Amino acid sequence: MISYNADSYFLFGALYYRPAATYPAGTMLDIHDWDSGKYLGKIKQVESTYSVVGNMNEHQLCIGETTFGGRHELIDTTAIIDYGSLIYITLQRAKTAREAIKVMTDLVAEYGYYSEGESFSIADPNEVWILEMTGKGTNNKGAVWVAQRIPDDCVSAHANQARITTFPYDDKNNCLYSEDVIAFAREKGYFKGKNKDFSFSDTYAPLDYGALRFCEARVWSFFRKVNPEMDKYISYIKGDSLQRMPLWIKPTAKLSAQKLKDYMRDQYEGTEFDMSKGIAAGPFGSKLRCSPLTFTVDSVEYGHERPTATQQTGFTFVAQMRNWLPDYIGGILWFGVDDAATALYVPMYCGITAVPDCYREDNGSLLEYSSTSAFWIFNWVANYAYSKYSYMYPDIKKVQSQWESNFNSLVPAMDKVSIGMNENDARVFLTNFSCSQAEASTAAWKKLGEYLLVKYMDGNIKKEKDGKFVQNEYKIPPSILRPGYSEEFLRKMILENPNLRMKTKEEMDNRK
Repeated sequence: MISYNADSYFLFGALYYRPAATYPAGTMLDIHDWDSGKYLGKIKQVESTYSVVGNMNEHQLCIGETTFGGRHELIDTTAIIDYGSLIYITLQRAKTAREAIKVMTDLVAEYGYYSEGESFSIADPNEVWILEMTGKGTNNKGAVWVAQRIPDDCVSAHANQARITTFPYDDKNNCLYSEDVIAFAREKGYFKGKNKDFSFSDTYAPLDYGALRFCEARVWSFFRKVNPEMDKYISYIKGDSLQRMPLWIKPTAKLSAQKLKDYMRDQYEGTEFDMSKGIAAGPFGSKLRCSPLTFTVDSVEYGHERPTATQQTGFTFVAQMRNWLPDYIGGILWFGVDDAATALYVPMYCGITAVPDCYREDNGSLLEYSSTSAFWIFNWVANYAYSKYSYMYPDIKKVQSQWESNFNSLVPAMDKVSIGMNENDARVFLTNFSCSQAEASTAAWKKLGEYLLVKYMDGNIKKEKDGKFVQNEYKIPPSILRPGYSEEFLRKMILENPNLRMKTKEEMDNRK
């Protein structure tokens, strides 16, 4: 399993679909930068490609990423392959994680690497790898990179900071790297020590405080959930210790896909970074923090916390690859749009031959609202909930849990039925299932938004009984709840503005 939150202020959350295809000899493929849409050039197309649903192909190969930036002088603005194109082209050309690493590194060697430093999660039904890559600048075509296989009994994470430090040079089964990964660093003056001490992360993406608090902190928050011993790295996260976290750790218990979905919704609950606490959370514990991430007051720089689940997520997934099933059944991309905390992970089988209309990339856009677009429906609900988070979030979680619990029961049944079919019939069956569940859940989220609007209109709360709003014979609430603010927040208000105090009758009587 791997997971991914695609965070961007400029990303319209959609489920991309590319059918398998064959091409005449000499066909060229236009490349556009995934982030900006800028045309970068052409590359040679292969003779045949595999079908791809989102970030998983029909062979259960899946790829995710996070951008770590690194040394800006190593960005090659003349290159043709950006990180997004690298992912989706590779998914059309490779069957396994090892094949994917070769395709990716061969592509950037031939056409150059256009993007900043990148960490890629690459998984098939049998292996999971992390590939970290950065360009070599405009005068040096290609990229330097290291890839390590995650042990089968371990978990790893990366969150916009390179995490591979030292690595084994003689274990080709579990570690791959570019031949010049150290030599190039020496040439550029980044590294002068012994080869055994070379650290990819420290050399090509040196840590600063922002990398700790905005990036490594999210890894720490995940790690501590799967193994409480990782709590000890809090001093590292706060910039008080040099002891880095390991690349991977052993969980204290087996992880399920559902647990990973829950971890992708992390908002630092239960830690000193808890987003629901403090004045920035407002009176109703909102994790929403208006950008920019850092700000300056009296010439001192400060920063908001950055949780795993953040408002600017375009789409999110948990990918599950199951090697005991045929590929077209075994791969499930649990897919959602917008903020993972309020999103719904819907099962998209990798063998489907179409995507739901609600997830289509041409159903609305970032600047065009569509009432049938899941991205816009889920954003509507989430953005309304931010204003009264402590009240509305539990209502959303309740519906979210009901749907995901139902999915977790349905999927084994769908597996069983589809195994008994021929492949073509199974693909049609699974396509209908995935699409219908996406459309039905999006419609349910629209109903959820309407329910929240009625229940919490104007800051008050309508009473409920047996799942219905309480009303009299005139269809009017006989009473409403006026929750007001917490005492803690009221004290902050009073401290800021003592004039809020009401005058007593005696004071009024003594007016002159």
